[in-house]
Parts: sequence; C-alpha cells; structure tokens
Amino acid sequence: MKILLADDHKVLREGLKQILSDEFPGAEFGEAGTTRETLDCLSREAWDVLILDFFMPGRSGLEVLAEVTEHFPLLPVLVLSSAPEQQLGLRVLKAGASGYLNKQTAAEHLVTALKNVLSGKKYVSEGMAQRLAADAGRAHRLPHEALSDREFQVMHLVIAGRTLKEIAADLSLSAKTISTFHTRIWQKLGVRNDVELVRYAVEHQLFEHTPGDSAKRAPL
Repeated sequence: MKILLADDHKVLREGLKQILSDEFPGAEFGEAGTTRETLDCLSREAWDVLILDFFMPGRSGLEVLAEVTEHFPLLPVLVLSSAPEQQLGLRVLKAGASGYLNKQTAAEHLVTALKNVLSGKKYVSEGMAQRLAADAGRAHRLPHEALSDREFQVMHLVIAGRTLKEIAADLSLSAKTISTFHTRIWQKLGVRNDVELVRYAVEHQLFEHTPGDSAKRAPL
C-alpha cells in the first residue's frame, strides 16, 4: 500500500508515519510539504490514499481537492486540519474528500479513518455525523456558509491573526485581491471590522483555541 502524506510540518508527517507503520507494516510512504509538491507527487506515480493537510503553503485545500477529484477520481482523500469539524468538515466532503479528521484527535482515530476511506466508505466523527443530521433539517444557512471557498480560507487566516499582506504572500495573490476578499467577508457576515469578525467566529465556533492564540488575534 502506498500512502502520500501532505503536510507542511515534517514532525507531524513523521508522527503520522509512525502511527501508520505500526498498523500497516508493509506500507510505503511519500511526503509533500506544499500543495504544489502534493500535485507533483500525484502526477508522477499512483497512490492508494492521500492524507492531506487542509492549510499548507500555496493553493487552498479545497482547490487541491477539486483538482484531485477531477484528475484522480478514484483516489481516497483523508483531510487533516487543526480547525474544528464544524468549520471545514462539510465543505471538504462536498468538495470530494473521503473523510475529515481533526489533528487534535488524529493519533486516536487515524487508523480507523484510514481503513474506512480505503474500503470506500466516508469517515466523519460521531459528533460531526450528529451535526450533519441536525443541519439536514435546517431551513436557513448561516452567513459564513455563504462564503466562497477562497473567502472561507482568507477568513480563517484573518482569525488566526495573519495580516492581509502575510495572507497575500501565503496564497500567492496580490494584496489588493486579498483586501477585496476581506471586504466581501465583512459584508457577507454583517460585521464592520475584524474585532466583530472574531466575535462572530467565537459565537459560531469557527476556530479552535490553542494556548497563545489570544495574543495573535484581535481583542474581544
């Protein structure tokens, strides 16, 4: 079995390899640290599964999923992210992912998730499955659900404390383009500034608080 690990943190890739090597002793691993490297690896050789970090340098994880779905439709993709499931889970499944796993629980659930997607099933946590069932009966979308994939990515980076200039560099876009996305995010969410944006994110649990985050985000 050949597993491609796409994550910009080498330490995390090594941790994933250790977990999976114990369960799949004959597995071969490939590694990629950027979205470009990921797509290059996919084009050079065949893989049985892709484990993809949603937020890597380069293109949006949703854009990568769209390309993988188009060119490698039979390849199972398990998405990893530090963002809460309610922020990204449904989006990545709609974009073609076979499963979504939060990095905070990866050590505990990675093997189960991988076995599920390799067998052709979808993987979501029990909590996410319950939320999806509840959302099915909801008549109206929340404001952040109307954001485009790129707007959603920019919103996440703003909430994480990145400046617009830094976001432009991260996404290889112009500062003017990022500023346009930023303005659209405010308009769609009905907020007037980034303080209100963070408040909105807190209210709707759109980011996962980790130690030290408060120093990087706008004050509440």
